[in-house]
Amino acid sequence: MTRSDTQSDYLQGIPMIRKLTTNELLTVKTATTARTAPNAILSQLLISLSVLLLAYGSITTTSVNAMLFADAAPVDSETAISTGSGVARAWRLIKRSEWEAREPSDTVNFTGPAPYVIIHHSYNPGVCLTEDACKASMRSVQNFHMDEHGWADIGYSFAIGADGNVYEARGYNVVGAHAPNYNSQSIGLLLIGNFVEKLPPAPMLQVAQDFIKYSIETGQLRKDYILYGHRQVRDTECPGAALYAEIQKWKHWREVA
Repeated sequence: MTRSDTQSDYLQGIPMIRKLTTNELLTVKTATTARTAPNAILSQLLISLSVLLLAYGSITTTSVNAMLFADAAPVDSETAISTGSGVARAWRLIKRSEWEAREPSDTVNFTGPAPYVIIHHSYNPGVCLTEDACKASMRSVQNFHMDEHGWADIGYSFAIGADGNVYEARGYNVVGAHAPNYNSQSIGLLLIGNFVEKLPPAPMLQVAQDFIKYSIETGQLRKDYILYGHRQVRDTECPGAALYAEIQKWKHWREVA
């Protein structure tokens, strides 16, 4: 879904409204995911009103955040909210049980916090736009890793979907099967999709960076962590040329020493 598609969904039939900024659209998308089901109708009304006010310049994004999150459910271990550039962002951590993960045949832990983050793409399956599709993608990757490779579990630590959620794979401080020599000292972070030629959707990249910050804040990742693309630690195209070019701009990316 493109930015213009998103605008037309909210602004269809309303004449002479200026285009919303990326941050404004992200604010609206974020608010939608932060609401609980019983308040869905009220949430949509508030969101629609907020978009109109934003469009006419009658309200700030900060005010919209305050209104939309005023009666949101308290944040728990499965929902993380962080701030950056003055815009609130929310994502939900989808537990293994929620995407119906198989039980691992073996689990080995390591002592954290992890000093590395290794970025991957799935190539196949492609980008998943809904929670149901992303859950199916997680099951597909796990089945491939366990049945075709004979691994004990899905190889990664966590995954990011284009639905705006984070999916628990092996989890924190569990030895992975995603990057030789780094499996026992890293968070293997998968971005679901093929990013050889095209970048992940911008909100997906933002969730990935927010999740990394969250991992630091919760003591699971060192503040001075080093970020690599998968291709830096083994002979592979992963995480795709487009995504690899993007993560090289991230603050903690380094050349392999």
